[in-house]
Amino acid sequence: IAGVPLDHRLYHFRLAYCGFEHAHVVLGGESFVALAEGLQNALWSLGGAPREHRTDSLSAAFCNLDRNARDDLTRRYEDLCAHYGMRPSRNNRGIAHENGAIESSHGHLKRTIADALLLRGTADFDDLAAYRGFIDEIVSRRNARNSKRIDHERATLQALPDRRTSDYEEVIVRVTSSGGFTLRKVFYTVPSRLIGHQLRVRLYDDRLDVFVGGTHLVTLPRGRPHSNGKHDQVVDYRHVIHSLRRKPMALLNLVYRDRLFPRDAYRRTFDCLRERLPDRKACRIMVDLLALAHERGCEAELADQLATELDAGRLPDLNRLRAYFSPDPACVPHVVVQLAPLATYECLIGAGEIGGAA
Repeated sequence: IAGVPLDHRLYHFRLAYCGFEHAHVVLGGESFVALAEGLQNALWSLGGAPREHRTDSLSAAFCNLDRNARDDLTRRYEDLCAHYGMRPSRNNRGIAHENGAIESSHGHLKRTIADALLLRGTADFDDLAAYRGFIDEIVSRRNARNSKRIDHERATLQALPDRRTSDYEEVIVRVTSSGGFTLRKVFYTVPSRLIGHQLRVRLYDDRLDVFVGGTHLVTLPRGRPHSNGKHDQVVDYRHVIHSLRRKPMALLNLVYRDRLFPRDAYRRTFDCLRERLPDRKACRIMVDLLALAHERGCEAELADQLATELDAGRLPDLNRLRAYFSPDPACVPHVVVQLAPLATYECLIGAGEIGGAA
């Protein structure tokens, strides 16, 4: 995705009789959030709910401590199935053929996706939405072959409830003096004006919805800790640029500095500035460049200009770039404001007195 390998899985839902399928791209592991989102997407796409939902010993649904006890069922998964009127069940361990009608279709879907990628000629996608659309198109074609059987089984399904149930986890966090918060070993930045505030975060598989009270503030991409357990960061330079302008030298030792630069051209520019200029001046110029990208809304265009300068062996000329991205005076409208005479307000006061007497 955009040149970066995507570590992901597929949540695969299938009805054994008619062969209806639904696949959902999961960015993390086998979490309850991924299960809840994928299952609900499948049910609402299908237009009904079966009376039983069967899985293997999925850790998001079962504790896997007592192989026979119902207490092994997680509370959240039980509530999710109850919301749709489904009875949760799972395969017996060690009996590989028990759910063959479903397990075999997993392999068929993987081979179909692999064949489609070969025909496409590349496995590269511009963004995650494009890849998800690619998977949806493949699954839709497979469902089209079974449309008659799907319509026949759809008539026997339970009606869906009035609304979906929660497919997220809700967590309360506090914004630290660093301008962000840490959640599940990942540091996220938020606008610096929120330092000291308490936020309500809805944690989805691929994103975080951040609320102040009942007001939605921002949506952040969800990060994952490194495989070795090391913390990671999800940083948006627009959140911290105002603080950096007051203390540019803070850029030098920022823990998340590499994640601060929105594009590779910015990182290369800072490395080049540090090689040729004192650290204080290099930090000042780099912070001003990031501020220019934010204030003028020219992140991509500025990156192209920086890359051109670097390829020519020159340092960026901040004054020239400011002039290049400043508004064109010819395009700025000339606004003339006509002020109303104060006598007009005297007439209004007189009208109010007449109305009051009446």
